[in-house]
Order: sequence, then C-alpha cells, then structure tokens
Amino acid sequence: MGGDHGPPVTVAGAAIALDRLAGHDIKFQLHGDAAAIEAELGKHPRLRPLATVHHTDKVISGEEKAAQALRRGKGSSLWNALEAVKSRDADAAISGGNTGALVAISKLLLRMTSDSLERPALITTWPTQRGFTSVLDVGANLVSDAAQLVEFAIMGEAFYAAVNATPGQTVRVGLMNIGSEEQKGRDEVKEAHALLKDGGIDLDYYGFVEGDDIAKGTVEVIVTDGFTGNVALKTGEGLARFFVAELRQAMTASPLSMIGAFLAQGALRKLGARLEPPGGGPLLGLNGVVVKAHGGGAAHSFADALKIAADLAASDYAVKAAANMQRLATALDAPRAASGTTQ
Repeated sequence: MGGDHGPPVTVAGAAIALDRLAGHDIKFQLHGDAAAIEAELGKHPRLRPLATVHHTDKVISGEEKAAQALRRGKGSSLWNALEAVKSRDADAAISGGNTGALVAISKLLLRMTSDSLERPALITTWPTQRGFTSVLDVGANLVSDAAQLVEFAIMGEAFYAAVNATPGQTVRVGLMNIGSEEQKGRDEVKEAHALLKDGGIDLDYYGFVEGDDIAKGTVEVIVTDGFTGNVALKTGEGLARFFVAELRQAMTASPLSMIGAFLAQGALRKLGARLEPPGGGPLLGLNGVVVKAHGGGAAHSFADALKIAADLAASDYAVKAAANMQRLATALDAPRAASGTTQ
C-alpha cells in the first residue's frame, strides 16, 4: 500500500518481476486493502495464482514519525509484512512506504545482527563509468563510529557479491574520506581504516576514496556515515534530473536539434534508463531481508526492488557477513586483551 501510487504500481511490479525471477521459486504475499489489491491482480492473470492477499484496513501514512508508527503500527500492512519475515512465513519484505517507519519497525521485530549497530544501514547502487557502485549508509545512521563503519563495509561487500557481482568479479571496498592521505579525516574514519587494513578481515580493502570516486567506479562498495551518504545520494539524484532537463531543453531548442534528438532517441532512452534512481535499497544488519523500494518509482522500478530482495534472500549473504563480523570482534578485543581490560 506504500509509495506514491500503492497497488497499481506494487502489483504491476510483481507481475513484471516474474520474468526477472525466472530462476527463483517465487510466491508473493500482498498485504493491505484486499479490494484494491484484487482489482489490480485481475489485470495480471500470470501473477494471480502465485499471490495471496492478506487484508488489513490499517495503513501507516508517509507523514507519520517513526515513534508514531511504532505506537500505532501493529496490524498495518507494513507491520504484517515484516511479521511474516520474522515468523519465516516469508523470505523477504519489500515496501515503498514510509522509510522511518520501515526502519523502526524492522529493528523492533527482526532485531539487529550486532549489538553495536544502532539501526540497519541503508544501501543504494549508483551507475558508474565501470558498471555499478554500492554506497552505504545513505541515511539510516547519521553518525557512525569506527566499528560501525567496518560493519557497514562487511555488510556492503557481502551484499554486492550476492546481488551485483558478475562471476569471478573482485569486490573492492573503499572508505569515504576528504582525501587519500593517511593523516586526513575524522578520528572514526582513520580508526576504521586501520581496522580494515590490518584487522584480519577478509575483504579486498582499497583504502580511502573521495566523492568523485562514486561516479568513476573506482571501487564496488563505498562506506560512509548516513549523513554524508544521504547528502551524496540526494546530490547525485538532483544532478541527474538537472542533466536530463538541460539535455531535453537543448534537444528541443531548434528544428535542427530536434532532428538530432530523433536520430539519437535510442541512445537517449538508454542514457535515461542509466540515470534513473535505483529501484530499491536493502536495510542491512537485520535478522531478515528487508528492501526499501523507491517510493516514487514506476512498476519496473518496484520490480527491480523485488529482484534485489529475491537475490539477497537466496544468497549466502548472511553467512559471509557473519564470518567477517566475528573477525571484527576478534580485532576489537585484541587491544583490550593486551591491556588486561575486560568489557
């Protein structure tokens, strides 16, 4: 029921996803207003036998604060979808609705995989000159200490390997900083750099990267705190919209340019598709797969989010991340053991 459009987009997105999920044994639970959902299901006969409708009248609006959603959200479509993941009745939950509510209820119901994580990290994927780069956190944790940044690196690398990597591809991880020099950056970033470099964690750690490395595709995964990541995300989306608008204006400025636009329409459509916002971003660090779909996206965008969720649920992401989390715990305990302190 969430997002800007509700069932007309989410149900149609599930129908589109059927072809993209051909390798998965997929079934859908659709939580929300049964009448509205059934009306859309009637338009998609291939989807209907694979979907069960779970009715509720209760919906969390996009304007509700996270605290309000926690107080009054029980029984809502969002809550019930996450309950299904908690009970193992579903392998993943996808929502295009209220991000704050999704984060808060996910944390309450599914719990975090690590005590040091305050909230799940939100990851998103950018198109780059070399393919794609995933960036986290992009808004869930505004401030992060060194251990949390390393945990983001572990989860981001495992996510990329499960969802975006091609066979045999090396997944390199970079740490966002204001320069590549060792002495630059906040203390938390420098401490995280030392842990990633010398902490015995099984990652292909590249080192420090800067903001322009996102579009360059210097590494496959870039780690930063949620404040910096969200600013970078919104800046990138704004620049993409600006570029498309300027290009459209230039292509319609004269009859000659309009002819050029007509001849280049295939290439322009391809460029537009590359610049579209990502279909969805998983919340990493939870005991379960949860994907935040783009609230304003069309049906094909929601289908992208479903594909991410299915690939992540079918992968060994959690096992791989857990092994590196244990290595991080060992690295963090080593200084305490050496000094004779306990926690």
